[in-house]
Amino acid sequence: MATRVQARRGLAIYFAVLIPVSAFFEAWVITHGGLVGPFGWLVLPLMYTPAISSIVARTAGREGFSDVSFRWGGRAGTRAVITGWLFPVFVGFVAYGAAWSTGLVGFSAPAGGHFVEINEPALRFAAMLGRALTIGTLMSMVSAFGEELGWRGFMVPRLVEAQLPAPLLISGLIWWGWHIPLILWGGYAVGPHRFASVLLFGAMVVPTGILYGKWRMASGSIWPSVVAHGAWNVLIQSVFDRFSSGAGATVWVGESGILTVIAVGLLFLLIHRAPWAGTGRQAPSS
Repeated sequence: MATRVQARRGLAIYFAVLIPVSAFFEAWVITHGGLVGPFGWLVLPLMYTPAISSIVARTAGREGFSDVSFRWGGRAGTRAVITGWLFPVFVGFVAYGAAWSTGLVGFSAPAGGHFVEINEPALRFAAMLGRALTIGTLMSMVSAFGEELGWRGFMVPRLVEAQLPAPLLISGLIWWGWHIPLILWGGYAVGPHRFASVLLFGAMVVPTGILYGKWRMASGSIWPSVVAHGAWNVLIQSVFDRFSSGAGATVWVGESGILTVIAVGLLFLLIHRAPWAGTGRQAPSS
């Protein structure tokens, strides 16, 4: 476990690398057509910027890598992994289910993608959901790992060890800020009103980031947040979003949708201190 001074020094080095490198990738993507432009693929190295920054900080501070927490985390880790894996499923059925059932958002099968031979939208949705929960989550964890190795593998424990007030809240706010440029100018998670999307995305991602931080600290492992992050990306973005249609879809659902924010908030209140959800205690960070 790092001392208060060591933790603060490590955070300074971490952000000294993270901010300019992230700014470079985000600026390049934004100035070349956003995520749908020819350099949208740079989002992958962008997602590994937190990991690279943490490696530089560890190396420069001679901290080593013993506290990266690749261990499973015992029962707390199992509970956290399961809850994190299913978290986007519950968010999806609450938020998107409400939108589809009330007619606020249309429910229709996407034009391409997997299982195009299945004509019934509900059956195709079930097939795609099953694939996303299994092989899709495993594949999505590859990119999510780059963020989580930095955010929850390094930053969150150092914020705690640095004795900063509300470290998990700070981590969620930082994670939100990192996404803001792409929301404003890159076409990421944006609805009809960009600035409203920024605020709504923050209302969604900050409590989500707090949960990821709680899972990491309670289990002593980064795997719960890696699984949760990977599952969220593939389930929400590649399944629930793709089956949502209509002019007002991005108002109600999506990562900056009103109903998504409400669903995340309700689930956060339900599980953020629940031992059965893997968030009820803290393990040592090293």
